[in-house]
Amino acid sequence: MRILVDGDSCPVLNICEEIAKKLNIELIVIVDINHILKIEYGEIIKVDSKNQSVDIKLFNIAKNKDVVITQDYGLAAIILTKGCRAISPDGKVFTNENIDNLLLRRHLHAKIRRAGGRHRSHKKRTSDDDLLFKKNLISLIDNNKIEE
Repeated sequence: MRILVDGDSCPVLNICEEIAKKLNIELIVIVDINHILKIEYGEIIKVDSKNQSVDIKLFNIAKNKDVVITQDYGLAAIILTKGCRAISPDGKVFTNENIDNLLLRRHLHAKIRRAGGRHRSHKKRTSDDDLLFKKNLISLIDNNKIEE
């Protein structure tokens, strides 16, 4: 089991690093070449800046039981098919039970925006989001260990 991070604009990278180091789990952060990141624990993989490059690389290296951190519902959906766990930076755990509804909502919001409409935007990030993310990430890791 590894922790794989879609590192482009990831607000919880420090939490991922802290947990990976504490639990001695391999951490891999994938970013495009336009991002400058430094971490003390783990590995950073840089990919080109073409559309979806980070997602494609992450999907290609993901293995069964890996825990993936991403805000991208589409990436989460395909990651789940590989037997990975997926969680968003705000602590939402993506599952086979909720991903279809999330993808549908994303589609409907895109349709509204294309028609010139608006929908509710994301709420501002809070320290409660960090706490929920940390709690759920540790829970996913613990559940993976139980199943091994």
